[in-house]
Amino acid sequence: MKPESQILQKKFLQHLETERRYSKHTAVNYAKDINDLATLWSEIKPHHIRSYASQIFIDGLGARSIQRKLSAIRSFMNYLVRENLLKTNPADGIRTPKAPQKLPGVLDVDQVNQLLNISQVDPISLRDKAIMELLYSSGLRLSELVTLNPIDLNIQDMSLTVIGKGNKKRMLPIGSKAIKAIQEWMKVRSQLAVPEEEALFVSNRGARLSRRSVQSRINHWAKKNGLQQNVYPHLLRHS
Repeated sequence: MKPESQILQKKFLQHLETERRYSKHTAVNYAKDINDLATLWSEIKPHHIRSYASQIFIDGLGARSIQRKLSAIRSFMNYLVRENLLKTNPADGIRTPKAPQKLPGVLDVDQVNQLLNISQVDPISLRDKAIMELLYSSGLRLSELVTLNPIDLNIQDMSLTVIGKGNKKRMLPIGSKAIKAIQEWMKVRSQLAVPEEEALFVSNRGARLSRRSVQSRINHWAKKNGLQQNVYPHLLRHS
């Protein structure tokens, strides 16, 4: 590396640590990320950076790593502009590849059966089993589940109606196991629900069950039934 480039990189690292207050570790990583192009800083044009990004992508570098490298290069070029060593930042406007979205995890059939293996017949247990069977059967969003009222269910047609995102009405099927679990819950619902409470699922205080409570109860049964992973409503919905 040319002495001039080494001096610039050193000053850039000092800038990151003292003015930007980056940690030593982050600053060192930035130095590594700009190393490939730092020696050519005075000659770099936007097409050079695009070609560089394309090449490291072809070489198999992941999208997030490329995003990090381009972010470091952009910061370095901004520093050079600030120091009047460049007129414009050639990295401005360079689009980074999108990192692939992480797909929601799922439970396999054995794990679902393990989670739903609830033999207790007290009202809370019957309620929780109905909740989880319904989430698994119908693919409900948590926000939709907690707003359900008994009137939204059509047991005979094995379906339910929900108001989803964008205030759109959706009709969803209900599986036979979920139907049975709901029927068992409805037999004891009055033991918990306060008078005139319209919610399908209520807390031990008798009011509509909250989203946080549903999350807590699902996690409770996952641990109780020996599942080795954190189970949450969204995971059950996609299983």
